[in-house]
Amino acid sequence: MRFLIVHQNFPGQFFHLVRSLTEAGHEVIFLSEPNANHMPEVRKVSYVSPRISEAVVHPHAREFELALRRGEAAATAARQIKALGFTPDIIIGHHGWGELLNLRDVFPSTPLLGYFEFYYNVAGQDVGFDPEFVMPEQSFPGVRAKNAVNLLALDLKNCIGQTPTVWQRNTYPDWARSRIELLPEGVDLQTCSPTQRAARIFTMPDGYKLAPRAPLVTFIARNLEPYRGFHSFMRSLPHLLDANPELHVSIVGIDRTGYGAPPADGTTWRVHMEAELAGKLDLSRIHFLGQVQFETHVELLRRSDAHVYLTYPFVASWSLREAMAIGCAIVASDTTPVHEFITHEETGLLTPFHDPEALAASVLRLLQDRKLNRDLRLRARAFAERELDLRDYLRHYGDLIERLTGKTLARSAREKKN
Repeated sequence: MRFLIVHQNFPGQFFHLVRSLTEAGHEVIFLSEPNANHMPEVRKVSYVSPRISEAVVHPHAREFELALRRGEAAATAARQIKALGFTPDIIIGHHGWGELLNLRDVFPSTPLLGYFEFYYNVAGQDVGFDPEFVMPEQSFPGVRAKNAVNLLALDLKNCIGQTPTVWQRNTYPDWARSRIELLPEGVDLQTCSPTQRAARIFTMPDGYKLAPRAPLVTFIARNLEPYRGFHSFMRSLPHLLDANPELHVSIVGIDRTGYGAPPADGTTWRVHMEAELAGKLDLSRIHFLGQVQFETHVELLRRSDAHVYLTYPFVASWSLREAMAIGCAIVASDTTPVHEFITHEETGLLTPFHDPEALAASVLRLLQDRKLNRDLRLRARAFAERELDLRDYLRHYGDLIERLTGKTLARSAREKKN
């Protein structure tokens, strides 16, 4: 079969799908903004990265204008692909960036499977969740305006959506949910697997030699920011470090804001929190590691004695799935998206997002109660094997593709269960 896959940052969420398709011999063209990434057997076609107009645009319309420009650029590139003789059997992409909006004009009869990630609301989700950062009512129209692409995408003909969790689908209006298939995302359970801890010194990515018995608490986020609980985690550290003088903390993430707003003082959240907690932290035991290679990410989680995952009511991170597959002992925020993965005292411990002392107490409990720690690890891994197997994910993806195209999809070995 012929596939046109679209995401402004190749390969985006589609790495495992694309690899599976090319391994099975399917023809894949990937439409994206320019970047240095590449994959074997994939023809990457770049469209011109859009830039915001210099004309006066209402602040709430800037994202929408950029999405329209991106959709225009993607359609231009798609017409060039079509002129060279390529007509896909199906188009798969992410609706959030606007690229898919005009592809129906280029390929009117081709089924379109779009990723619906999140529908913005001014109450009940991320907005208004954190009392420390109250959004003024005057900003509510800007939140609603973020759904402009969502709403246009839901009106596309011959288009079906997919999303990975029940919670994400439920952020959409009732009338839209029937058009969005649930397709739970999977993890490579061989790559993300537990290992027997060796009684040896563990070399941290920053070069620090961690003693075999020294407890390691891990925290991972793409960006160090409140949406992923960085401020709550940092405020828990004085309690943790004072309670256990042997304990070390690794923090993986980029020192920038991805969601929400930067601190009012114009710094970054790391600088802001270090200033707030000045004199209360033993910084020699806190390892800020920045962005790390995936292999290093896996090794840190394997060495972790307690892994902390916090999030607003927002899209759950891949790192949570990977931590469960690796069999981490997890302390997670008691927020709705997490509940699809973590059941309290079954697959992890849940803790109030806004209570750093309670967070510290839960982590210390995991470090002190070895039986609980071991049991949670085993059950987290068992959950991943049951619910997060990459092969199941790819097989369900294939079933959906076959249903939309009416064609039989050759499957790669990665999709076949033993």
